Amino acid sequence: MIAHDLETENLPLQGAFVIRSKEFYDERGVFLKLYDRNILGSRNVNPLFVEDYTSISKKGVVRGLHYQLPPYSQAKLVHCTRGMVFDAMIDLRRSSNTFGKWHSLILSEDNRLSVFVPRGFAHGYLSMEDSSAVSYRVDNDYAPEYERGIVWNDPSLGIDWPVIDNYVVSEKDLAWPTFERAEKFE
Repeated sequence: MIAHDLETENLPLQGAFVIRSKEFYDERGVFLKLYDRNILGSRNVNPLFVEDYTSISKKGVVRGLHYQLPPYSQAKLVHCTRGMVFDAMIDLRRSSNTFGKWHSLILSEDNRLSVFVPRGFAHGYLSMEDSSAVSYRVDNDYAPEYERGIVWNDPSLGIDWPVIDNYVVSEKDLAWPTFERAEKFE
């Protein structure tokens, strides 16, 4: 399997992109290729993923908007393996021409998209179905003392979150500051 097996698409935020998985079918079922270092390298991304996580969430759970400050900032490769999530990211890099802008997309087991979230972004998602499972790889260690966030429903951002009967948000995520008060990247 080589890099041209995969297709990428730029997102409106500088450095963020989607990877369309390559699917291989046979009598046993399907085998998915989600990414490889060549496709990331072709985008000038050369992460060594150092941690891998999976979260399984009930419908209505919001996780985020999270990020870490340098020297522990993290790039993420995010993929929904079961169910469906509304995925959102915000560019927090003052030097970026998309600083302060957000973008969202649906990740699902059906569309099989992966999204690359660069360092310097806040990231979060809303589970749209019970037992939605999200897998994400990060290129730097988790460092609680460098962890930061932005409250998910900050009206100044205007993120167009889908309407759900009951949002479930952790106390920690509810306590994050607004975008205006959040620490940013240079």
